[in-house]
Amino acid sequence: MGCIFCPKRGLTHIELVIEPVMLTFVLAPANKFGFAISVKSSRSFSTSHRIVELDVHDVAFGGAGVGRLEGKVVFVPLTIDGERVQAKLIERRSGYDRAQLTKVLLPSTRRVGPVCPHFGRCGGCDYQHIAYDHQLELKRRQVIQLLERIGRITDVQVSPTSPCARPYAFRNRITVHAMEGRIGFFEKNSRNVVDVEHCPIAVPAVNEELKELREKGLRDGQHRTLRGLDVPRTFTQTNEFIASALVDYVARQVTGDILVDAYCGSGFFGHALAHRFRIVIGLDWNEPAIAAAKLTANPNEEYICDDVSAAIASVLEEYEPQTIILDPPADGLKGSVTKALLTKPSNRLIYVSCNPATLARDLSRLASRYRIIEIQPFDMFPQTAEIEVVAVLEARP
Repeated sequence: MGCIFCPKRGLTHIELVIEPVMLTFVLAPANKFGFAISVKSSRSFSTSHRIVELDVHDVAFGGAGVGRLEGKVVFVPLTIDGERVQAKLIERRSGYDRAQLTKVLLPSTRRVGPVCPHFGRCGGCDYQHIAYDHQLELKRRQVIQLLERIGRITDVQVSPTSPCARPYAFRNRITVHAMEGRIGFFEKNSRNVVDVEHCPIAVPAVNEELKELREKGLRDGQHRTLRGLDVPRTFTQTNEFIASALVDYVARQVTGDILVDAYCGSGFFGHALAHRFRIVIGLDWNEPAIAAAKLTANPNEEYICDDVSAAIASVLEEYEPQTIILDPPADGLKGSVTKALLTKPSNRLIYVSCNPATLARDLSRLASRYRIIEIQPFDMFPQTAEIEVVAVLEARP
């Protein structure tokens, strides 16, 4: 399946059925962006590395092309729907196989040359071989599939993915690692470091930091986070080009005069929307982030440092907000949060997700008290398999 990356914390697993296959997505520490989602299964079989030909009919969430061989699903990274490819089987499982691309026999018209010479080895990007407009369509399609397969949600229109004005040179921070004199990023599905002199998806200021670090050197086993100018150390959006579009979209969805911003970080949404509300309550467990939020807070903003799962029920009971923004880590909402939202429903619920699989699960759990109005994907990380999605819900009568 390859990897998708998430800058937020959290560990989880999600079961995803792709008929007749059941996959388990496991979120685990992995790479420069913080976490990776990998595919695991309970049974594995040896393979003779057989060479096969496949027609790729889809690209799955996570980035790998999907084909079928003798009725069984085969995942082949670096392929595109509509292609015929030659691939080497490298892993056989009870429900699916994994293969390595060896040759593109019939290329898609959407195939393009990757910008980065390390693409295919470096774990940072998944889609540099795909034309950008098709990347956007694939991500929309994957959101639809996850909503259907995990959430059993079929009656909602998913809007086209909001594009990034810069498909390259958008990341305002990266984390690099050192190994045996190499400084760069982890290989796909490996802890081996790919030596990288320049990262095409990072902004110029970050690449200047990378150049300086390579000149100074970094001890083996160490890592270093490189940031653009004026990028704080607390959690902020990594892609400022999409971040502004995300705020504008959320601003159009809010209602009422009291906002609760759960998983608020350093106040990304609360600060931007404070002028729209009489009261803004931000809630997050991260002390440095809350301290940063308080430093630049408006008089009508209050930021509380507490675990959202422990505090959300009392906050909703006390403030009775008309709008709630949820921006949870990749593992989504804990049961106590879902219970509080169902017990004390708000007029408007805006769920910002970095993992559409857990979003689909949570939307299904909230369906008894909330109706989905809109689903809007955002391409926060072009060239990667990661998808940012906003779901807008309203309380049922």
